[in-house]
Amino acid sequence: MDFRWLKQAQGHGPATEAIVVFGGWAIGPQVFAHLAGPQDILFASDYTALEAELPDLSAYDSVALVAWSFGVAAYAHWQQSRPDPFARKVAVNGSLSPVSRNTGIPPAIFRRTVETLDAASFQQFLTRVFGAPQPDQPLDVTARRAELLAVEARGDAPHVAFDRVWISSADKIFPPANLARAWEGQPVRSIDAPHAPFDWFSSWEALLQ
Repeated sequence: MDFRWLKQAQGHGPATEAIVVFGGWAIGPQVFAHLAGPQDILFASDYTALEAELPDLSAYDSVALVAWSFGVAAYAHWQQSRPDPFARKVAVNGSLSPVSRNTGIPPAIFRRTVETLDAASFQQFLTRVFGAPQPDQPLDVTARRAELLAVEARGDAPHVAFDRVWISSADKIFPPANLARAWEGQPVRSIDAPHAPFDWFSSWEALLQ
């Protein structure tokens, strides 16, 4: 796993708030680039291993979490043996059971993704993620397959309470009905959007609400 700053205030005094984003598999941080807000943004990616540590965030008055897709389970596994620094946690189109017939991606579909992964199938995946065809993107097939296998082998994550759960009604990656079962009784809000719903938000504050 890798942490890197997408935005860090410099020259005009430090930001008082930070957001740590656990992103999705093989999707970079560009999906968040348009979101406005004063917060510093730290991005986590690559869940092949979860040993990475957060930088020192003690200077911030408040730190929030946004976990998307496989980032939801990855975060919960990562957090298990560490102090919790987050004042608010938001899950977006992901599950603590990332590979599950009833509460995640059905195992047969996940296994087919692993076994058929190549440049062409990745472009089909991106179309499903965004709800429309996407420009060709490079893919390190070996590395991203290894990441998928690590997610599968890690299995269900320990329980974590989220303050807000977003479920997209047009999600073609995690079946919305499975996510509804996964988060039953939790503070869920539905949005008419694809698996990557971030164009439906203009600010980090809206996503965190």
